[in-house]
Amino acid sequence: MVGALVIALLCGMLFQTASPVIYASIEGIGFISNKFLRLGIILLGFRLNLYTLAESGIKTILLALIVVTGTILLTYWLCRVFHVENRLAILTASGCGICGAAAVMGVSPQVKADKDDAVLAVAVVCIMGTVFTLIEIGLKPLLGFSDGQFGVMAGASLHEIAHAVAAGGSAGMAGLDAAIITKLSRVILLAPAALFIGIWYTRRSAGRGEPKGKLPIPWFMAGFLLSSAIGSFLPISQALIDGLVSLAYLFLGMAMAALGMSVNFKVIAERGGKVFLAAGISSVVLLGFTMLASKLFFLKRRETLVSIIRDFYCSL
Repeated sequence: MVGALVIALLCGMLFQTASPVIYASIEGIGFISNKFLRLGIILLGFRLNLYTLAESGIKTILLALIVVTGTILLTYWLCRVFHVENRLAILTASGCGICGAAAVMGVSPQVKADKDDAVLAVAVVCIMGTVFTLIEIGLKPLLGFSDGQFGVMAGASLHEIAHAVAAGGSAGMAGLDAAIITKLSRVILLAPAALFIGIWYTRRSAGRGEPKGKLPIPWFMAGFLLSSAIGSFLPISQALIDGLVSLAYLFLGMAMAALGMSVNFKVIAERGGKVFLAAGISSVVLLGFTMLASKLFFLKRRETLVSIIRDFYCSL
């Protein structure tokens, strides 16, 4: 449930016990955490099959749009209410709303975030996602959901792909398939979300009198979408696609390890409480919304909205 990317981050942190290694690798750390990150995100696009996403229907795509937009806005607003710094608030909101660590790293260049902010945001979405994975698995027997409905809820509410797979898999293959499709429908929004956030951040900074910088266009996100299109429409074997996705996680893991090697633990300890609180509240709201949406709009074959409303009133 923790995920390979977070494990790589933790391994990088452990390397800080060997200071000579860090000092000798300082240039390579910067290169890997920057270039390998972008390459990994581009290759990750092969995991997203556009045919499968289209077959899931408009309901799944619409749910993803609502979840991503609403969670980003709610988490960002809560972070600012609790006086979390602006860049950290944006990264945390992106990670909770889209796809965890990969979203944090994808949006980070758009807002010129430093490594301390990125590491803290990754830690927040990882821990929140793991906690809510366990909560959802525990709630499963009490919800009365079909396997597909539970998978939709897991994919729509949990932060990392690994979290959605872990929770959805507890409902069998039907739950796992629904969780993956719903989660990937959020992943595809990473590219447009990163672009919009970059434009918004640049204009906001200029409006506050800060020096106007170059508009950050995430070209590597175009590579992500291109990879997805190639994997979906060209006759590429599944074995090759699986290999490219594994390579993507290798590059992303190396980038996360490099990031962990440059963590400032003192800064994280001083700033973590408020952002964890904001992410926790937004995660509760997100779970409640996706639970309701899964129950009402992803119905069992013989279940209708009318029967759900009737059963609800009868239970009062």
